[in-house]
Amino acid sequence: MTGEPIEPEDQAIAETLGGRRRPGWEILLVLGVSLGQSAVYSILSLLNRLTVGVPLNEQTTSMNQSVNPDRPWLDLSYQLANIIFPLVPALLALYFLKLSNDRIGFDLKRPGFDALAGLAIAAGIGIPGLALYFTARALGFNTNVAPANLAANWWTIPVLILAAAMNGILEEVVMIGFFFAKAATLRWHAWTIILASALIRGSYHLYQGFGGFVGNLAMGVVFGMIYLRTRRVGPLVAAHTLLDVAAFVGYALLASYTDLF
Repeated sequence: MTGEPIEPEDQAIAETLGGRRRPGWEILLVLGVSLGQSAVYSILSLLNRLTVGVPLNEQTTSMNQSVNPDRPWLDLSYQLANIIFPLVPALLALYFLKLSNDRIGFDLKRPGFDALAGLAIAAGIGIPGLALYFTARALGFNTNVAPANLAANWWTIPVLILAAAMNGILEEVVMIGFFFAKAATLRWHAWTIILASALIRGSYHLYQGFGGFVGNLAMGVVFGMIYLRTRRVGPLVAAHTLLDVAAFVGYALLASYTDLF
């Protein structure tokens, strides 16, 4: 009846049920405004590419493009906005993690370890990743990926580095630290968490083709295993950032001299 006081035991049951449901809702909300949404659009992009009548390896995927190349100041403003706003879901994930007192190792407590471990991880993943990319292209399973297409300006390289850092922070904070913590609260098995996270990671790279999916699926599995061992997102953010810096800046510097990409 309206106005009737809630018994303490009923309140406890309600709080318990709400507590069990909350991590699931938090996962859906964070993914819905970030990488889960990207996965849906990526699948649609792949379907579009597969139905235009042009082989995948004859199509090009352009990333980090100029918006207003004739007005550098406005182009820079767009690029910075495209770096800042995608970080908001990562901040939302960190906020939810703080509410539940979950620690994911995204801090400056072990900068030396994070940097060196990140470098080692990037080195171990980078070469096999390139090999997979070229193999997938040769077999017709992947598009030609052009990672950096900004007009030449004094800020081009710094912006590409910031974009790489944004990708590293967003993907590893959300898909590893946040996702693993919340899925564990839901009592998922460790390998279920690793594979689910890796599948989502692969899915939002499908816009590149099937090679992008397989490569990032494998990367997600490796990153998940490393995280379960170290319980630190820091090395993964560093590794991801280094990989993207190499791809973005390397392409920007070498694209005009080679057709390998």
